[in-house]
Amino acid sequence: MLTFTLADLRQSKDFFKRDEIIRLFDGRKKEELGYFVPRHFSKEFHAFLEQLERKRKEALLRRIADAQRCDPIEEGASDDGLV
Repeated sequence: MLTFTLADLRQSKDFFKRDEIIRLFDGRKKEELGYFVPRHFSKEFHAFLEQLERKRKEALLRRIADAQRCDPIEEGASDDGLV
């Protein structure tokens, strides 16, 4: 995997013609910014991102269900029907 700085990105005429995934790095702040994914990897990359988002949402829903399961129903309250 190649690593490019923002300065390389501004000066490169053929940056967007590359067919490799490139790691973007801010040279001044010394921090990673993300990745450049070429167009021919877009379908696989979008599927990967959707899978990550689905897993994140499932974990959040599991936490909510566990919290509701542990929350006692007090007098005068009604059950929400979740088991």
